[in-house]
Amino acid sequence: MTLAEIRFAWPDFRLAAAETFLLFMICLILLVDLAVEKKGAKTACKTAHALAQIALFGSAALACASGASMTALRTFSNMFVVDPMATLLKLAITLMVSLAFFYSSARLSEKPALAKAEFYALALFSTLGMMVILSACHFITLTLGLELLSLSVYALVALDRDSTFATEAGMKYFVLGALASGLLLYGISMIYGATGSLEIATVASRLLSPRGGRAIAVFGLVFLVAGIAFKLGAAPFHLWVPDVYHGAPTPVAILVASAPKIAVFGFSVRALISALAPLSQDWQTMLLVISMLSIALGNVAAIAQTNIKRMLAYSSIAHMGFVLFGLSSGIVGGNAENMINAYSASMFYVLTYALSSLGAFGILWLQPRSEGEGEISALSGLSARSPLLAASLAALMFSMAGIPFFAGFFAKFSVLVAAIAAGRPGFAVFAAFFSLLGAFYYLRIIKHLYFDPAPHSGCGENAGAPVALKALAAANALGIAWLGVFPNTLMFLCVETLSRSIFM
Repeated sequence: MTLAEIRFAWPDFRLAAAETFLLFMICLILLVDLAVEKKGAKTACKTAHALAQIALFGSAALACASGASMTALRTFSNMFVVDPMATLLKLAITLMVSLAFFYSSARLSEKPALAKAEFYALALFSTLGMMVILSACHFITLTLGLELLSLSVYALVALDRDSTFATEAGMKYFVLGALASGLLLYGISMIYGATGSLEIATVASRLLSPRGGRAIAVFGLVFLVAGIAFKLGAAPFHLWVPDVYHGAPTPVAILVASAPKIAVFGFSVRALISALAPLSQDWQTMLLVISMLSIALGNVAAIAQTNIKRMLAYSSIAHMGFVLFGLSSGIVGGNAENMINAYSASMFYVLTYALSSLGAFGILWLQPRSEGEGEISALSGLSARSPLLAASLAALMFSMAGIPFFAGFFAKFSVLVAAIAAGRPGFAVFAAFFSLLGAFYYLRIIKHLYFDPAPHSGCGENAGAPVALKALAAANALGIAWLGVFPNTLMFLCVETLSRSIFM
């Protein structure tokens, strides 16, 4: 074939309209900030916040329009796909980031290093990376999205340069994240060496052939799973989680603890389930070990914490263990009958956990500086100072503890049912035991909220949190309660989107 005979196939840019619009709005936010920064930092911050919300709502609308067909549509030489799973998770991510911005706006002026357009631009760049991950059907696209997400979050964590804790957390996160990215890329290179392709569908088909290079692929799979576990913050690759959650400014912690978990779940689905399904017995065994370690270590270590953010960090390790437990229960002995139940249970879990974690960190940020970023005991007596916020935080803690009838209970129950159906009742009992053990540190917060007096007199009424944001916190908690009582709608969406996106 001569150069004259080669025809370049133009990609369908409409399928990437949400990502394109988001990138355009990021550039616009930075340009507008140059024009309005002379009017004062407060005006510039409000302008950036308004434009960021427009960017998120516009991207969500375009994502819905792109995925309206409910079928998988590919473009950019089969490197980018729009399917129901990508559409649903993109909507969830834009919702999480939008809520995070609303929560952050309450006291952002107290942190001049964050009250600027760069905070919103970096957060939106991370959102763009998440959206690219969810629409990736090629390992290069997956890597580009993951690195865009990671680099943006590194910068966000260290954005408050006046804080030694934030600078230290950002440096630790960057160094360990670079190591994890190296492991992940090395694993992908091994998979390429085994299959001769990086396209997800091609990798899956070639691994089924006798010449698929299974041994090399399994070797690369070890590094790939290690990279995924790090990005999720699962044990034993969890060392960055407590320091980053503790050291990062709370508005950044709100983001780190919610939306990226959904994106990395999408990464796991694309890389493990769609591409490496022929090696499911290998990676499911790895995920099972990691999930049990995470559930045990996260719950035990959280009990010893006195700082609220570190406690939530260790609890997130345990929750990610449950997500991986569901992913490890899909295909057992070559039987894929349990696949849809197990993976949809994990998807339901990560969505409800992200919403609960976002609400918990958001409510902490609405507190005074001493309460929002300090010891658990600083929350004592909150029910007297702000009954609405105390009730909202209590509901979110009940959900994370897995107490009926909140979303967290149904999420854990569905994962355990999937594990038992997969023939793993012993592991299900192990997970349930440590989950019961972990309920202690959540109930300890309830004790401080309702049964302990305030740590000092003269606290006054709650710290100037706007009524609208108190209502948002209450709505967040009510949403978690509603999903616990009526989980079928979200679970049905999880089942339908996964069945139409993976098992076609």
